[in-house]
Parts: sequence; C-alpha cells; structure tokens
Amino acid sequence: MGKTLYELAKEAQNQYEHAIILAKVNGRLEELSDKEITDQQVEFITIGSNIGNETYRRSVILLMLQAIYKVAPKDSVKRVGVQYSISKGFYCDIAGDIACTEEFLAKVKAQMLMDVESDFPITKKTIKTSEALELFRKYKMMDKTKLFQYRIGSYVNIYDLDGFQDYFYGYMAPSTGILKYFDLFAYSDGFVLQLPVRSAPEEVPEFKPQDKVFSVLKEATEWADMLQLSTVGDLNEHITNGDMESLVLVQEALQEQKIVELVNEIQKRKGVKFIMIAGPSSSGKTTFSHRLSIQLRANGYKPHPIGVDDYFVEREQTPKDENGEYNFEDIHAIDIELFNHHMHELLEGKEVHMPTFNFKSGRKEYRGNTLQLGEEDILVIEGIHCLNDELSYSLPVESKFKIYISALTQLNVDEHNRVSTTDGRLIRRMVRDYRTRGASAKQTLSMWESVRKGEEKNIFPFQEEADAMFNSAMAYELAVLKPYVEPLLFSIKPEEPEYQEAKRLLKFLDYFLTYSSDMIPIDSILREFVGGGCFRV
Repeated sequence: MGKTLYELAKEAQNQYEHAIILAKVNGRLEELSDKEITDQQVEFITIGSNIGNETYRRSVILLMLQAIYKVAPKDSVKRVGVQYSISKGFYCDIAGDIACTEEFLAKVKAQMLMDVESDFPITKKTIKTSEALELFRKYKMMDKTKLFQYRIGSYVNIYDLDGFQDYFYGYMAPSTGILKYFDLFAYSDGFVLQLPVRSAPEEVPEFKPQDKVFSVLKEATEWADMLQLSTVGDLNEHITNGDMESLVLVQEALQEQKIVELVNEIQKRKGVKFIMIAGPSSSGKTTFSHRLSIQLRANGYKPHPIGVDDYFVEREQTPKDENGEYNFEDIHAIDIELFNHHMHELLEGKEVHMPTFNFKSGRKEYRGNTLQLGEEDILVIEGIHCLNDELSYSLPVESKFKIYISALTQLNVDEHNRVSTTDGRLIRRMVRDYRTRGASAKQTLSMWESVRKGEEKNIFPFQEEADAMFNSAMAYELAVLKPYVEPLLFSIKPEEPEYQEAKRLLKFLDYFLTYSSDMIPIDSILREFVGGGCFRV
C-alpha cells in the first residue's frame, strides 16, 4: 500500500534468482516506475524470462547508443544501425567518420560499464509526434522520421538515458544498474553486441562468428538497399506510392535467381545424388523444394522428393522428453539405420521399396512405392536433421549437397528497432496453421516455445555446415500477412496466458500498412502460408 513499483521490486529482489526488470499489475505488463501501488495484485518478471530477456537486450542497445554518442567526436556519427541477429547478439554498424576498431569499441564498452555503475534511470516520457519528429531529425534518425509519417497517434513514448533520447518498440529496464552483462566484438565492417540468452541471463555467451549466415544477411541488406526497402517506413512509402506490383515481381525474381544459382552449384559438384534441405519452422521448405525441383528438371535432372518423416521409428520406440511426452524432434525418433540402408542401396542403383509413415497408427507402411536411381535421378530430401551428418552417416560426403533455408528478414522497423526473424516465422505459422489445420493463434503460440527449443538443439547448431543457404524472407510479406493474422490475435482473451504475446505482436503489426495478396505470384513461397499457390503443400 502506497509504495511504488520500483520500491516494491527492490524489496522483493532477494526472493528471485535473477534481476527483476518488469512487473505485472493486475495481470497487465508494466515497466518498473514511480507509479504508486494501492490494493493491486503485483507479480514480478525477471531477466530469466522470455519477455524479460528481450527487455534486457533492448535496454542494452539504448545503453550502447548513448555510449557511442558520448565517446565519438562531435558530429562524427551520422547513423548507428542495429542490423540483425548474429551469434546470440546483434550486428551493428556506424556510418560517419568513425571506424569500428578494437580501440574505439573498448572506449564504448568502458563508457557503458561506467554508466551501469552510475545506475542512471531510464525514464519514459510522452511527447507530441511533431516534437518526436524534431528530435529524430536532431539525431539524424531519418528512418524514424519516415516511420512516424504513417502513424495515426498524436503522441509518442520516448526514452531518456542521461540526456540521450530515443524511441524503442517494447518495454525497457528501469535503470542501467542491472545491465551488467554484455560485450562488444569487432566483426566485418562493424561490430557485434553480444548479449545473454534467457537460459543463462548472467552470462555473456562465447562469440562464434557465423560467416555463412552473415553473408546471406549482408546480401539481403544489399538487395533491400537496391530496392529502397530497408525499413518499415520504406515499405509503407512504396505501398502509398502504388509501385508495389513491380517491387513484388523484382523480389520474386531475385529469389528465383538464387535458386538457379543453387542448381548451378549442384551441377558443378560431380556425384551429387542427395540434396539435403533443413531449416526452422515456417521457412517455406516445401515450396522451396518444389521450385528447386523445377529448376533441376530444367537442367536435365529427374528429382524425387523424400520426406525424412517417412522414416520415423515405430511409435513405441520414439524417445520421450523430460515430461514423458513423445519427442518427435529428437534425431533418434528417426530410423537412422533403415534410412542409411535405403539411401545406400539407391546410391548403388538398386530398387528400393520406400516406406510411408502412417501418423495415425504410428507405423511405417509399404504401399508399393518403389524407387531406383539412374544417371539423371537425384533425391530432394527434406527434414529437420538433414544438415546433421549423424542422419546420413554412411553416405559419401561428395554425394550430399546440404542446403539451409530460413526466413532471414532484411527489413527493420528503423535504425535501432529490428524486425525479428523469429517473429516473422511465427506470424507465417499462425496464418498457415489456421488455414490448413484450423488451429487458433492461441494454440500456435502455446507450442511455439517448444518449437524454438527444438530448433536451437536440432537445426541452428548445424547451419554453418550447409553447402549453401537460401533466404526465403520477402521484405513485403508482413504487409500481406497482417490482415490474415490480426483477427486471429484479437481472438485471444486478456485472461489467457498467450495474451501478452498476442498484444505485443498486434502492436508490432500496427507499424505496417496492408497490401493485398492478390498480386502475389502463385509459385511464391508466401503462397505456402496465405494459400492460392500452385503447389500441393
């Protein structure tokens, strides 16, 4: 009674393993502030939770930005860009008369640590949108200026840290004192801000360069710059200008060009008989496989699709997780021995009776489907473990061509607010699950954390081992998906556990103008999610 949220959090801290960063007041998520609490139910959120970790990471970005402007010579920084996720952190770059040297980064890190020690408050204030636009121009944040041209609201929430002001999408920490864990590493032409993950919130993970993924992201950024489509503000501008039809066709053509390049790479590799495709959920693997097969046919191959799921072990042999539930994402849920035996026989030119897994009975069935490989035949194999050599241990390395596919978005909200690749895939999946399975957004959200855990264990550790990578993201897709997913998210009620995540996604989608799916080509990867495509998916 009569105490502020911030005071209550300090008193309660010793009851929690990790630092408190947010609170729920009567079930509503709030930042720790000087708001007085009188006869209300309060529960605290720590940096060891999903939303707490995201808040921590976002707050460290603000800490880093103000340190850069403190350390850099006056007027030497034109723009600081927080670009994309790399090695548990964010790749950033600086435009201006500044080089991201080890010496400069050491100064920035030292300033950040001093500011953590000072425990500066991070305060939020609401100002008129017109005042915010003046502020953004002052700091040369032109992406934000364009973004807010398409916002209806008259007011904007701005965060202030020791005189440095900026706009952030999402909640922030109450002060710099808890932002102790971070590191800076020079990388390429910029640097990586390395940050803790939810499972170990007081540890900075080892920086492991992901050169292949970075190369794909860098290429996507160059495409975006070429198309003048780097931010949500850019996208909204294209929609209002009426030139989206040509932009969609250009982006689709760029993806088709990448598929042609992949086939050219396969042709250069003599002896390839197995194209192994893996990627996280909702990457568009099925449509990609179809389009790749078309290009293979156009180059004289006879492609045959193989689903690793048809090689599941019998249901009673399936491994179980820590909760005693069947773990179908474990590699040992696959009959590895049978898979290798069949693939090896195909490689030797023998005829093989191929299984079809019956998911209702939990048994492999043989329905008379046979396969034999001739000189022009090639297998297109899709499965979450396809990049893991344990799955195909007996096959010669030269017989395999491994492709990693993911939706690595090149679009940012603005200079300092990213469009999360994970959010993009989640929105894709909600739309597809509802259309093809009748699943509600609540159901998709409730299982998403489990899906992500499986990806972290079975897919991401092997992505750098791929021979090639394919980026299935399209900069325009969230404008198309928005009218499909918003009604699904609005159906989630405030008392349901998934409400806060639904509310966050709705707020995020509010940045986007909508664009009709009518002009999306029938062979587009996006058709796998919104429907109306020419492939059976």
